Parts: sequence; structure tokens; C-alpha cells
Amino acid sequence: MKFGLLFANTMGFAEPKGAAELAQAAESSGFDSLWTVEHVLWPSDYTSEYPYAEGGRMPGDHTSVIPDPLIWLTWVAAHTQTIKLATGILIVPQRNPAVLAKEVATLDALSGGRLVLGVGVGWLEEEFDALGVPFAKRGKRTDEYIAAMRALWAGEHVDFDGEFVHWSRVNSNPKPVGGSVPIVVGGHSRKAAERAGSLGDGFVPGAGNIPELIDIMRQAAVDAGRDAAAIEVTAPHPGIFGDDPAAAVEEAAAWGIDRITVPAFVLLKGDVAENCQSWAERLGV
Repeated sequence: MKFGLLFANTMGFAEPKGAAELAQAAESSGFDSLWTVEHVLWPSDYTSEYPYAEGGRMPGDHTSVIPDPLIWLTWVAAHTQTIKLATGILIVPQRNPAVLAKEVATLDALSGGRLVLGVGVGWLEEEFDALGVPFAKRGKRTDEYIAAMRALWAGEHVDFDGEFVHWSRVNSNPKPVGGSVPIVVGGHSRKAAERAGSLGDGFVPGAGNIPELIDIMRQAAVDAGRDAAAIEVTAPHPGIFGDDPAAAVEEAAAWGIDRITVPAFVLLKGDVAENCQSWAERLGV
């Protein structure tokens, strides 16, 4: 089992010193990855329902500091050697796919191939409206943007003619270290699970019935002629906070989870390095 830290670019870890301390402590304690969150804008009067907390509201408030994940991860990459740098998630339909492909490939190249691109379609309609991006068809836009980015990473003189992207003989360099960047699909819905199975390199079910969502993902992979076992699953398990975390890790493995996420806020009180080591020992990292 692998272990990653979720919400890594929030709270005190959003700041330069806190980010470096967290990343170095996690790396030295054996955590394999850091996972960021994203919102370009926080609409003051949003009514869209946040799907990952009771009450439908995001944690924090409009003053919460949420650094751009790719820039924050670049800072972290410069202060670490081996830990994976993951977006969890990046709201792909809000971004220009050519610019995003360039940014992602650049960070991957600079970090020695450590980037994992966690993607999602987004839920905050007011944010889309403010950015001038249609909320409708955001899933279809995401699928097409993923295909377009992979085409840029893989080739030269790239042609792409879709509903949203139209390129003729274009080139983008640098290329990712491994020829592409792993794309991990995040979400709690059936559609997210199906998207992960049909086109993802991984799946991050952040809430809901996780075993059921994993089954849906696997069936979608089979239906698409893909190897379901090759799709890495990253997910939380509430049992890690209980009296028998080892049993929770065993159960997570039985569900098909390959990596358990630990929220970074558990490291806030006291010394970050000591807290990281304590959690690593608790979980058997």
C-alpha cells in the first residue's frame, strides 16, 4: 500500500516555508505523494452544492489561500527529490488545453518525471460563469482536452479536430519525461468512475461508496478493452483514524485501493516532521 497527503497546498502549507517543510517531512517519512486542490476563484455568494461535506459548503471561507497547484508543486519539486507531485484535482475544462499541456510537461520535465495529473470536471457553476467557461458539456470538454494534451505530448506536427479543440500541425515542447503524464480521474459519481475506466491511468474516488465506484471503474475499463488492474486507485479510508488502522489498510487493499490518502490537516499541531513520522509508523508506511 502507498500513502499520500491530501489537501497539501492548503492552510499553513500554502506558504513557502510550510510547503517545503511538509514536502520534505513527507518524503523522508515514506509518503509517496502530495495531492493538491484547486479553485481559481471563490465566488462569495455561490449556491452550488459542494459534494464532499455535509451542508454543501467548502471548508474555510473566501479568504482561504489556495495556491495554483502547478506553481505550488514546482516550488515543492525544487525542495524534494523523489516524492510524486499530484494534482487532486485540477479542473481541466476551465483551462486552455495547449497552455495546460505545456505547463504540465514543463513541470514533469523539471521534476524528473514526478508529476501525476489528477483531473476533474468541476462542480462550482458560479466559478465557471466568472471565468467565461460554459458549465454545460464540461465532462465532454474534459475528455477532449485530455485527448488533445496526450496528442501534444506524444507527437510532432499534431493535428486535432474536435468539438472544442482545432489544431493543424502544431508542436509543444518539452515533452514529459516518460512520453506522457499519468492522468488520474477524480470524482464521486458513476460518470467519473466510468471516465477513469475508459481513459484514465488512475482513479481518485473522493467520496461515496468507494468499493462500488471501483467496480464501476473496472467494468468501464473492461468495456473499453483496457486492463482494469493497471488503473491505480487512490482513495481515503476513515478507518485509519480509528483504533485499528492496520485493519483499515487491509480493508482498503481488499477494496482495490492502491494508495490511501491522509489529510494534511492531521499534521498541523506540533512539529510537522514528527507528526509525519508518527503517522507513517501508525499506518506502516
